[in-house]
Amino acid sequence: MSEHSLEIRDLHARIADGEEILKGVDLVVPRGEVHALMGPNGSGKSTLAKVMAGDPQYEVTGGDVLIDGESILEMEPDERARAGLYLAFQYPVEVPGVSIANFLRLALNARREEGDEIGVMEFYTKLQRAVKALDWDESIIERNLHEGFSGGEKKRSEILQLLVLESRYAILDETDSGLDVDALKVVAKGVNAARGPEFGALVITHYQRLLNYIVPDKVHVMAAGRIVKQGPKELAMELDTRGYDWIRVEAGLAPVGDDEHAPRVGA
Repeated sequence: MSEHSLEIRDLHARIADGEEILKGVDLVVPRGEVHALMGPNGSGKSTLAKVMAGDPQYEVTGGDVLIDGESILEMEPDERARAGLYLAFQYPVEVPGVSIANFLRLALNARREEGDEIGVMEFYTKLQRAVKALDWDESIIERNLHEGFSGGEKKRSEILQLLVLESRYAILDETDSGLDVDALKVVAKGVNAARGPEFGALVITHYQRLLNYIVPDKVHVMAAGRIVKQGPKELAMELDTRGYDWIRVEAGLAPVGDDEHAPRVGA
């Protein structure tokens, strides 16, 4: 596999002392591409994101996760971030008393080698450019991180962090959750601004609507803790029309029918 990729190899994981959730996930996101990960609730998508970020609630029981050929499973979460991994959470947390500007400058310098810290003017130029890309007023950077933010503002803030922190790979866990169409377009605009030959992303979503604005290079479908189908961007449209049952049957799994925890993609 290319040394310039985010690679998940036969990954197995469970909640600590609990049941297995990930049951052999294989997935590769090359740098320069944006991939989508889709699947019904309970399929393991968010667990995959948390395992990759180093959430201590989960125990890896097999397999590996590599960034550019280097395993990250023995790294602490902050070391994974310095290695180039960024995770946008489904539910961003508030950080009272720390402004967005101060948080981002500290986080950016923590990722750099000693002596290579970003200068104040260079940082603010970079930050202002990112704020503009998200159609946001510059006054936002003096607000405390996520404190008093609406759901849409929190998601926009996370994309702002993505644009500033120079990550090589991003995991966007249901970034579209709770967003109206206007907010969705702004978030998508920010993700598209990050696209380039040195950046790869895995966009986790239930719904095809996000992929109208962030067009993926490849779509992976997850069910029962593993990837059961992969294909081009048109696969997302097919899911929107047909739902997930046909993929589960194709993979030898029982259909979910009308189970409330496995809604149709367009629901």
